[in-house]
Amino acid sequence: MSSGIQNIGKIPELNRRILITILLLAVYRIGVFVPTPGVDAQALSNFFTQARGTLLDFVVMFTGGALEQFSVFALGIMPYISASIIIQLLTVVLPHLERLSKEGESGRRQIVKYTRYGTMVLSAIQGLGISIGLESMRGPAGELVVPIPGWDFRIMTIITLTAGTAFIMWLGEQITERGIGNGISLIIFAGIVARLPQAIGNTFGLVKTGEMNLLLVLLLVLVMIAVIAFIIFVELGQRRIPIQYPKRMVGRKIYGGQSTHLPLKVNSAGVIPPIFASSLIIFPATAVNFIELPWLKDISNSLNPTGILYNVLYAGLIIFFTYFYTAIQFNPNDVAENLKKYGGFVPGIRPGTNTAEYIDRILTRLTLWGAIYLSLVCVLPSFLIGWWNVPFYFGGTSLLIVVGVALDTAQQIESHVLARSYEGLLSSGRLKGRRG
Repeated sequence: MSSGIQNIGKIPELNRRILITILLLAVYRIGVFVPTPGVDAQALSNFFTQARGTLLDFVVMFTGGALEQFSVFALGIMPYISASIIIQLLTVVLPHLERLSKEGESGRRQIVKYTRYGTMVLSAIQGLGISIGLESMRGPAGELVVPIPGWDFRIMTIITLTAGTAFIMWLGEQITERGIGNGISLIIFAGIVARLPQAIGNTFGLVKTGEMNLLLVLLLVLVMIAVIAFIIFVELGQRRIPIQYPKRMVGRKIYGGQSTHLPLKVNSAGVIPPIFASSLIIFPATAVNFIELPWLKDISNSLNPTGILYNVLYAGLIIFFTYFYTAIQFNPNDVAENLKKYGGFVPGIRPGTNTAEYIDRILTRLTLWGAIYLSLVCVLPSFLIGWWNVPFYFGGTSLLIVVGVALDTAQQIESHVLARSYEGLLSSGRLKGRRG
């Protein structure tokens, strides 16, 4: 990879893609600071200052600070992610969507269209809920966050936030098509990383005031490095099931007889289980700030981020959704049927049902370790905040996304470099052949 990085400057196409990606991400970051009309920014800032140390901090970090600014990008890309997850789940339930998923590129385009429609619907619903909640919010001095409430403000907020989410979705698609890496993932990555300077500044501020020991900060840095290395190790980890194809004679030639493997990732579900679990856990804490309901407030107070109940419930939901999403994404019966269809088999295992049971047994064990790994990483912020008084969230879904996106982008850059090198070798080979 190091030699590939040195060759990046020699590939004009790759340079152009990287530059486009940086420019589009810069446009996104500029939009984070464009305010939504009708909101008293100072009163809103005072409200979020009061909410420090709650689960609302996690929501603010995930939107890259856009929610705290209540900018046109306040909803972030979460409505799109939610719509994508809902469509994926419905693909298993609805025959029409299942049929589209098997129709190749045309079916994929239709599913993308449904996802966009779902994103707009979710954005409008969330925009309405937030606008109603803002009208009842007040700052520390009792000042109204929305000086002139009413349906004019609500409709304006719905249109503004929905348009902002649509623009972010378009930016993500442009990055994927014209830039490098997955656009939606990179937008989330940029929003999370943009909060790092503030977190580092808060940490140094605590060190200067004596609230944090310098030795503790150094130990925290070592823990961070170890956690990141652990995540990279697990995300790249695979269990390879050997696959053997028999030799076949066609005419006078013998084909096949090759050995390959079926790779099963330790974490097949990715970051979807933490996102699902976070959404369920964060909802009461977020809604109570916008909706005045006594029972909702009681639930929110019981879910203290550093409490045992919160962490046990969070870990349990992650384990459940890890198994649930893995079962949706990977079907051992289909894999076994495809292997049998093309003559492949696992050495020592009969094709068909026995192979499906064997793959399912291995996948179940891997999923358990993957679920435990996700749970440990996701409850890490609660431990650091509760025991070490760390002034920011480190770990959880945000860290998984940052590391995963960084690995994926680095692999895509390396693929471009290798493809360019391969083309160069073919070109030189053709020239030598002509001379010969």
